[in-house]
Amino acid sequence: MNIQAMMKQAQKLQKDMMNEKDQIDNKIFEGTSSFVTVKVKGNKQIQEIKIASDNIDKEEIEMLEDILLIAINNAMSEIDRETNEKLGKYTNGMPGLF
Repeated sequence: MNIQAMMKQAQKLQKDMMNEKDQIDNKIFEGTSSFVTVKVKGNKQIQEIKIASDNIDKEEIEMLEDILLIAINNAMSEIDRETNEKLGKYTNGMPGLF
């Protein structure tokens, strides 16, 4: 294979990777825990937090904080899972590229 063909192949691979990354960045992921729902874009920007307020008392603020943490981490895990699933074929298991 000549250098020019290799460069074209590398450019196509890079373009494919960036297209996949853009799709993930613009997708909304949802994490839930008890009565809290969190929506996060693939670029890990939180878009929305919904709390079913009829289920919470003032004394339960600490519990709510824990539930929010779980829901947000759940959404972040979904983003990481899809990123690895879609982009792992490009990185061949090299951690830290995305």
